[in-house]
Amino acid sequence: MNTGDIAFMLIATAMVMLMTPGLALFYGGLVRSKNVLGTIMHSIICLGVVSVLWVFYGYSLAFAPDIGGFIGNLQFVGLHGVGLAPGPYAGNIPDLLFCAFQLMFAIITPALISGAIAERMKFSAYLLFILLWCSIVYFPVCHWVWGGGWLGKMGALDFAGGTVIHINSGVAALVAAIMLGRRRGWGKESFHPHNLPMTILGAGLLWFGWFGFNAGSALSAGKLATLAFFTTQVATGAAVLSWLIAEWLVQGKPTTLGAVSGALAGLVAITPAAGFVGPLSAVIIGLVAGALCYFAVLAKSKLGYDDALDVVGVHGVGGVWGALATGLFASLAVNADGANGLFFGNPHQFVVQLVGVVAVIAYS
Repeated sequence: MNTGDIAFMLIATAMVMLMTPGLALFYGGLVRSKNVLGTIMHSIICLGVVSVLWVFYGYSLAFAPDIGGFIGNLQFVGLHGVGLAPGPYAGNIPDLLFCAFQLMFAIITPALISGAIAERMKFSAYLLFILLWCSIVYFPVCHWVWGGGWLGKMGALDFAGGTVIHINSGVAALVAAIMLGRRRGWGKESFHPHNLPMTILGAGLLWFGWFGFNAGSALSAGKLATLAFFTTQVATGAAVLSWLIAEWLVQGKPTTLGAVSGALAGLVAITPAAGFVGPLSAVIIGLVAGALCYFAVLAKSKLGYDDALDVVGVHGVGGVWGALATGLFASLAVNADGANGLFFGNPHQFVVQLVGVVAVIAYS
């Protein structure tokens, strides 16, 4: 094992954990003051519930040996056999460290969904939702892509979770918002954010933690982590600009909320592609993501669903674009373990990405 890689992954894991409190602040600032603590709690409780589920059976369902390409078996229940020796997924670090890193991904995914149902769901119902959704949806989809399941075997590329995390949570958010119905007074009363500085602080923590999210997905401190780190930054910066430009053209002025929303859109879109594309491709992905997600957010009022904090427009739409863009811009020149995308002479990769997108949307 490599102590440098171990140190890097310990830090990356801690950074990804910090994203969940960051998300709590991001969401908490966007709701009305009477609902801020309840909204923050929706994120914080995932740190507790999902951690316990992961130990008991979640990691096993996601990463244990394959059953029919769909789900892992029960070999790792209670983390049996998951210890401090190198594991099957990362030879330079302890198996338990890989397990911890993946746990932080599992924690934030149901927390993302909570933004769509903010201000109108009982806490007891939300607890049951976390338990069921993680068990029935997140763990199997994680296995499909990263745990040896059918999408991974097909060759689907998802560097750090565009399909597993963002499309998965975005679609669930849409269904949850529709099933719960609109908030009382939606479209008639004011639902302005109560504390935008809190939201901006949360966005800063998310951006910071995302470097652990994406660069850490290289699973070692090397060239690939460097690429993922840099593409994450430039795609996010580009998305900030394109969201603000779109907002300026449509509304007559740019806003601070637009800037941080654009940043989140860029972070989401580059997540599946971060280790598979070059810097210029990352900028293009970010530019498209910012404007695309802005118009997706505008569309919710016309479509009539109450996605309180724009989870569908940012995570769902941004995740779909990122997954498909990976099939367009992926290049073996930057990562020999990836694939060439459509723009580099391999249209089949785009088809594979499309299959993955459609499958996760339908299943979630």
